[in-house]
Amino acid sequence: MKKFQKRILVAPLNWGLGHATRCIPIINQLIRFDYIPIIASDGNALKLLKKEFPQLDTIELPSYNIEYAKKGKYLKFKLLKNSPKMLKAITKEKSLIKSLVKSNKIHGIISDNRFGVYHKNIPSVFITHQLKVMSGKTTWLTTKAHERIISKFDECWIPDNYGKHNLSGELSHSESLKIPLRYLGPISRFKKEKRDLKFDVMVLLSGPEPQRTLLEQKLFEEVKNYTGNVLFIRGVVEEKQENYNEGNALIYNFMTSSQLQDALNESRIVLCRSGYTTIMDLAKVGKKAFFIPTPGQFEQEYLAKRLTKLNLVPSCNQDYFTINKLEMVDNYDGLNDFEVEVNYKKLFSLFECE
Repeated sequence: MKKFQKRILVAPLNWGLGHATRCIPIINQLIRFDYIPIIASDGNALKLLKKEFPQLDTIELPSYNIEYAKKGKYLKFKLLKNSPKMLKAITKEKSLIKSLVKSNKIHGIISDNRFGVYHKNIPSVFITHQLKVMSGKTTWLTTKAHERIISKFDECWIPDNYGKHNLSGELSHSESLKIPLRYLGPISRFKKEKRDLKFDVMVLLSGPEPQRTLLEQKLFEEVKNYTGNVLFIRGVVEEKQENYNEGNALIYNFMTSSQLQDALNESRIVLCRSGYTTIMDLAKVGKKAFFIPTPGQFEQEYLAKRLTKLNLVPSCNQDYFTINKLEMVDNYDGLNDFEVEVNYKKLFSLFECE
């Protein structure tokens, strides 16, 4: 007799592409263990997952309309100003989830940082690497607020290791959360492969506007002064994939997971933001990198400084970056995989509870 297939809603936040891409290995494992994933998100995150999983049903959720300030020092003010719109979207999200659970017969929920995607009557999981939410002098307040949100879920899955040997440092640890915490180890959609190097530098962009565009414009100018081969991934998910050459750079608007895996393994250095999903991906393929944290985003600034201090990856402020700073990379060790095997069967057992 064929096993009854449970339907699991997977809902990543549309803030850059990191939340969506780190859900890819989880969606693949759900399929492997005979669940039916249903993808729910908005914007570029939803577009990307539609391209990765064209066979799966998708649902568009209300947009949080997250935008960065042009100057990093105004980011907190910008987020505070936009918080009424965000709260309104979360309220709509909650209402939509109630009707979806009933109409689509959802048996479980996996929310990657979408605050309103949970249901009191079915197993609901929250994915985050930020149990401690850095915001400068208000870190204690943002952390408490985040803990209140997480506590509405049945479990919290953390894509990192417990203890000192980890990628996210103090971000991923909490002594005050009461719900079960499951440390998955770093997860990635990629694998390391031995390939001949084709590119001296791979530029990998992502993140909310306008900061993605501001960095793109700056790096376009900088790579003109570089003599090596450059692969430039703009991180703009569009209907049609496009690529073209400009000087020594091969430029793509976006790449699929399989293309990105090949490109990462064929590149000597990766120049990118210090987003946590990117860090996990680079560790998986064992890559050397240079980080330019998003201005004003305390989490990325913390991660970049920490990994620089550990002599793993050099980094600098966006305003001060010049292409010759890539010469620093050879003096750093680079990132390496922790080789943690996730027990997905045990992890998904939550959805087998009656």
